[in-house]
Amino acid sequence: MAGRRAALKAIDWTAFAERVPPNQRTMFNNLKTRSDAIAAKLTSLPEKPPAIDWSYYRSVVAKAGMVDEFEKKFSALKVPEPVDTQTAIINAQEEEAPCFVFFLFSDHLFFLSQLEKFKNMIAFDQMTIEDLNDTFPETKLDKEKHPYWPHKPIADL
Repeated sequence: MAGRRAALKAIDWTAFAERVPPNQRTMFNNLKTRSDAIAAKLTSLPEKPPAIDWSYYRSVVAKAGMVDEFEKKFSALKVPEPVDTQTAIINAQEEEAPCFVFFLFSDHLFFLSQLEKFKNMIAFDQMTIEDLNDTFPETKLDKEKHPYWPHKPIADL
């Protein structure tokens, strides 16, 4: 059954719940409830549908040949299943995952160092220009590049 193949990867609901903000908790609970209901319905269904008893319908239906026609059309019916084009792409991304995790980890370390810098710095309302330039060197004025800042030289007027 296609539904069983789609549910091969289980959802880690506890890890998912940790990432849900408090204002979206009801939407998360509704999603989990619907997902559990669908999963329960899928597991209650048999792997193959029950076979049709064509002889019973032949004995009940009054019009001769109608059940034979339906049986022939039903046996000729083939429901196309969609072609899986994404599994190979997902597997390739999973192969690259350790590299991706390294980049995430390095970003994490950078942000942790930034957070530590913000925790240890002087409050903005108590900072001098020198403190600002020491804490954030990218804000330091380059006097060679802009010698007249914040004013423009007379030649540029």
